[in-house]
Amino acid sequence: MVGRDLRPDGGPVRTCVGCRRRSAKPDLVRVVAVGTSVVADPAARMPGRGAYLHPDLECLAAAERRRAFGRALRVPAPLDTTALHDALAGAARSEEPPPRAAARSVRPVEASGAPRGASTGSVRRQVEKR
Repeated sequence: MVGRDLRPDGGPVRTCVGCRRRSAKPDLVRVVAVGTSVVADPAARMPGRGAYLHPDLECLAAAERRRAFGRALRVPAPLDTTALHDALAGAARSEEPPPRAAARSVRPVEASGAPRGASTGSVRRQVEKR
């Protein structure tokens, strides 16, 4: 496996501290130690040593179980991963499709594009509010 690129363009490849699989750098989230906490660094700009993790809770659980954050970040004290867990859980929730909205009735539209019975001024105000 040495020397084998995972990306066709030869871009950077990193190893997830949770599952130990190699992935393209954009597919992983960089994490850093801030004090005694591990936090996500999605912009990869925070100072200090970083480690990479797939953005899912299974890899986070595996990294916690293996105590990988302390070794990867070279921090001797136990690290709190609550902030990282919250960030990954929030990202997972935002990727879920939104709940379906109740069906709304559709009002007929005039040829001008305005709802029937509405003046063009009120339509213009509605468009400006959006």
